[in-house]
Amino acid sequence: MKSELQKLTNKEEEVMKVLWKLKKGFVKDILKEYSGSKPHYNTLSTIVRHLEDKKYVGYEAFGNTHRYFPLVSREDYRKRFVNKTVADFYDNSYKNMVSFFAKEQKITAEELREIIDLIEKNK
Repeated sequence: MKSELQKLTNKEEEVMKVLWKLKKGFVKDILKEYSGSKPHYNTLSTIVRHLEDKKYVGYEAFGNTHRYFPLVSREDYRKRFVNKTVADFYDNSYKNMVSFFAKEQKITAEELREIIDLIEKNK
């Protein structure tokens, strides 16, 4: 199944972030978790059905209503698409990716030292 996963749109990722947080919920529960501008209920329901079609979300039926839950963990999604991003934009090199963030001043020397410490601890 993992190789079949499609990249999510920004709106779909927003919904998945809520579902990962909630673990399971009805569309109304997902809607409650939105801060700021909330999508219309029907729009959100359509996004959830697209996630179901893409095999990211499953559901339990309660009469005419469905309680949705993630089929893909946040960690699995992150690994898959970070790896794809590194392959597509950084010549499959994490060093190139970290160098990019350093050049763009998106990562500090202290954060890099913390990363080095993590790498050395995990050897």
